[in-house]
Amino acid sequence: MKLHDLSPNPGSKQNRKRVGRGISAGQGKTAGRGTKGEGSRSGQGGHIYRQGGNLPFYRRLPFMRGEGFSPINTVEYNEVNLDQVVAVFKADAVITPEALAGARLLRDSRNPVVLLGRGEVTFPLNVRVQRVSAGAKSKIEAAGGSVEILA
Repeated sequence: MKLHDLSPNPGSKQNRKRVGRGISAGQGKTAGRGTKGEGSRSGQGGHIYRQGGNLPFYRRLPFMRGEGFSPINTVEYNEVNLDQVVAVFKADAVITPEALAGARLLRDSRNPVVLLGRGEVTFPLNVRVQRVSAGAKSKIEAAGGSVEILA
C-alpha cells in the first residue's frame, strides 16, 4: 500500500453545502432559513435577555449570595484524625508531618497539618504538628503522650 492508494471510506466525506447561490442549487432564495421570523434574519440570536416571552435565562438562575470577599492568604490544612493515626503508628511513635506523609495520611504534603480528636488513644504518642485541636490534645496527654506545636 502506498500513499496514493489511501482514500477515505465511501460516504465519510461530503462537500460543503453552498446555500444562497441560485435557484438551481436547491438552496437558493431563503437558503434553508424559512421565511420571516427571527431565525431568518442575519445577526439573529446572541441576546441573553431576549427569549421570546420566556423568563430570561439569567433571571431563572438562583442568586449568588454570600460571595463577598475571600482573603487570598487563607491557610488550608491537612486534616488528620486520631483514629487514623492510631491505626498506623505504634506506642511512643514520633508523629511529624513527614511521618504522616510517609504513611500517606496527607492530602497535600506542602500544607500544614491539623490533628483532630475523632477516635480514642490507648497508648502514648509524641505528636509534633502545626495545629492540634483541644480534644485531641487532651486525649493524647491522658494516654501519657506529649504534644508539641511546630511553627
